Amino acid sequence: MNFFQIKGIPATDLAEGVSIRLVPADRMSLVFFYLSPGARIPEHAHPHEQMGMVLKGSILLTIGDEERTVLPGIVYRIPPDVLHSGRCLEEGAEVVEVFSPPRKDLLEKIGGIPRS
Repeated sequence: MNFFQIKGIPATDLAEGVSIRLVPADRMSLVFFYLSPGARIPEHAHPHEQMGMVLKGSILLTIGDEERTVLPGIVYRIPPDVLHSGRCLEEGAEVVEVFSPPRKDLLEKIGGIPRS
């Protein structure tokens, strides 16, 4: 499958106020995050390189010892194995992120390859 309709992929809740839609590929994963106001992404690290961009709303993002408010149009990069965390600000947020290699852990959480 080479084309996906994002709204046709069921959303999966990861944590309170955080849901995702995942599009897997052989060498990367594309993940759409939907965050409610005040939702938190706890501090964590993983072996995947990660890049993202806020599409709507804003988030407070900490990467290593650097903290920034990320608004639409700002791209961020998280190197492998670097601690990072986030918090959605006043309004809800939509964020798109790319992970390489693919996030097999998230694919397991959503129960397999999505069909749209």
